[in-house]
Amino acid sequence: MMANSNWLLPEYIQDVLPEEAWRIEGMRVSILDLLRCSGYQLVVPPLLEYAESLQINDSHDMDLRTFKLVDQLSGRTLALRADITPQVARIDSHLLNRQGITRLCYVGSVLHTQPAGIMRTRELLQIGAELYGHSGLDSDLEIQRLMLQALDLVGVKEVHLDLGHVALFRALISRSRITKKLEAELSSALQGKNVPALRILVADLSPDVQHALMALPMLYGKVDVIARARNELPDYPEVTAALNELEQTADRLQPLAHSIGIDLAELRGYHYHSGMVFAAFHAGSHDAIALGGRYDDVGKSFGRARPATGFSMDLRQLHGLLGYRSQPKGILAPHSDNDVLNKKISQLREQGHTVIVDYLGKVELRSELGCDRELVMRDGAWHVVDIKK
Repeated sequence: MMANSNWLLPEYIQDVLPEEAWRIEGMRVSILDLLRCSGYQLVVPPLLEYAESLQINDSHDMDLRTFKLVDQLSGRTLALRADITPQVARIDSHLLNRQGITRLCYVGSVLHTQPAGIMRTRELLQIGAELYGHSGLDSDLEIQRLMLQALDLVGVKEVHLDLGHVALFRALISRSRITKKLEAELSSALQGKNVPALRILVADLSPDVQHALMALPMLYGKVDVIARARNELPDYPEVTAALNELEQTADRLQPLAHSIGIDLAELRGYHYHSGMVFAAFHAGSHDAIALGGRYDDVGKSFGRARPATGFSMDLRQLHGLLGYRSQPKGILAPHSDNDVLNKKISQLREQGHTVIVDYLGKVELRSELGCDRELVMRDGAWHVVDIKK
């Protein structure tokens, strides 16, 4: 007879147990408070929407990551969100419909059909911020500063910031009449730094575009890459503007990051990003721990394109980078209807202490309650004393 396995969860889906849950909740509150003080308004989109509403510019990658099901009420295809960004763009475009700058933040679970890495979960707790209505460098800098400040706030130190710019690739291919298929193949080869494949793909392009596209995979490293890029890439206005933005950003964010790198072949999210893209890394993780970029065209999916930039991160991933730190211990209180005792318990809780009433009163089970102090009656009054080991 098979053992009951109803308690098992699907692969790459995990429960969050008390120690981790409380710590993640503390991280959530800290980051949201940072965003609130910076003028960002909290929105809470639904976990479930019509599938087409959650796609960004017909993104194939997003489509593959998304769980889908049929709505028994309408017969239409529904989807469990794999990213909250499209939902926030929808809220900005249609529900708020503001003409000026809008700052929004969010936190919630997202689900992926496949894990992003071997040690990653398929249920992420995504937190992020989006700024709509401003297309200048200052809004990119605001978002990136907030991302770095949030990481520092929750205890993630020595963050490496990688910067790229999708406009470089867009400027090069705009000079060539190429098919959408070739454009997608070029962006994929560049993202993977697949130089042999890239060499074949650029064979029929003009010499200056060929040279520039072949140079992009080599243009990564420290900030001095920007100077090399000025020599390697054509002097198109869009190229110059993108390199200037990268240079200014690296200079102004230097105090907040442990190190800054440049990767001009970074085309992550090319299907919807339109300008500067960025990613934060930590020594304890090979995967990016926070991502973001400019995506001025996303609103088109909802009939109202707006300049936009934002970042997001997974609180569960961030928690995994932090060293173990147990929650503060509580105060054990005996089970009694004594009014003086109950008043003392209320006072302690109002002061922020955790007080746990021991209903069972069994000494052998006390350790499960997580207390290192207890309330005892001495000289006619209740006192908090250390529990003797």
